[in-house]
Amino acid sequence: METYKKWVRRNKDYVHSLESLANGSTWLLPERFSASEIGPEAVTAILGIITAINEHIIDTTPTQRHVGPMEPNSFPYSLCISAIKDLETLVEVAAQHYFGDNKKWNFIAVTEATKVLVRLILFRNSGYKMLLHGGETPNIEKHSDVSSSQHNARGFPKPGSRHGPNGLNPWNLEGRALSALSRFGENARMSSDPVWLRRAEHQQAIMEPPSSAIERQTLSMILSEKGVQGALFLMGEVLFIIRPLIYVLVIRKYGIRSWIPWFVSLAVDAGGVGFLTQVTKSWDGGKEQHYHLTASEQDELKRRKLLWALYLMRDPFFTKYTRQRLQSTEKLLEPVPIIGLLTAKIVELVVGAQTRYTYMSGS
Repeated sequence: METYKKWVRRNKDYVHSLESLANGSTWLLPERFSASEIGPEAVTAILGIITAINEHIIDTTPTQRHVGPMEPNSFPYSLCISAIKDLETLVEVAAQHYFGDNKKWNFIAVTEATKVLVRLILFRNSGYKMLLHGGETPNIEKHSDVSSSQHNARGFPKPGSRHGPNGLNPWNLEGRALSALSRFGENARMSSDPVWLRRAEHQQAIMEPPSSAIERQTLSMILSEKGVQGALFLMGEVLFIIRPLIYVLVIRKYGIRSWIPWFVSLAVDAGGVGFLTQVTKSWDGGKEQHYHLTASEQDELKRRKLLWALYLMRDPFFTKYTRQRLQSTEKLLEPVPIIGLLTAKIVELVVGAQTRYTYMSGS
């Protein structure tokens, strides 16, 4: 295993190129989006897990100045969350194949509950810091009393202060191929911050001496020091974490074609973002806001707002409105050579992806 780690760390660019090629090619596998697609989804899940493991190996590259563990708790929660997200579609496909459309939601609910549990543990162990990209990206940027400050005393950017527009991460697993079609708010990550900069920021955080680390906050500390703003922040983050599970449970009860799950999920999303937005806009007697978000956390909040576009892809809104618009566009461009064929293929892939990747996207 150590030999493999050394090889991955020495050939980072080569590994990234292979991962991008392999993940993109999975969308062209035979039987993708067909009635029996266990094989293609299994291949996709395995490739996704391998990608997550490689990214974890690169992110945890030791340095000469680094002494001791990178985090107080060495369990790789980010890697665990990435693996669960890669497996959940395979679980859905297998459950649907062997148990039917109705009973598959029992297995999906168990998968989502597991993901929620891991995220809540990560949220607590991180000192109740905002989860970046659902916990897949470590929140290593330090909070400062001056929210506009982006540099430390030595003049270098703080770790995590640069994630490109909207705080998007170009190597997050959700950046694969056509997921941009079902995850509108996240496709900008592919053109955002270069890989070397994110790695440099991560390594800088690792190399900082333990004396500079801020004491991990507890629940009582946040409530006593931040008061109402702290409570609102905690409520907003918990709502974001549990939203996918609530959505799946309501679908399990009322069905995917009902408007009730759609509105319930939207209400939970709006409530969570609303609480967090209120925290950032709260002023105390004209003074500076009481609860500060780091630059990466502010970008994460923007990303979550952009993810509301996913509701255009979720049933029943998709079936009643979005799909009709897509089909109208397809018919309009059908007579145009090449463009008509490409449009038809894109619409086919969007419709197929909508059935698998939208109820849990953005989580």
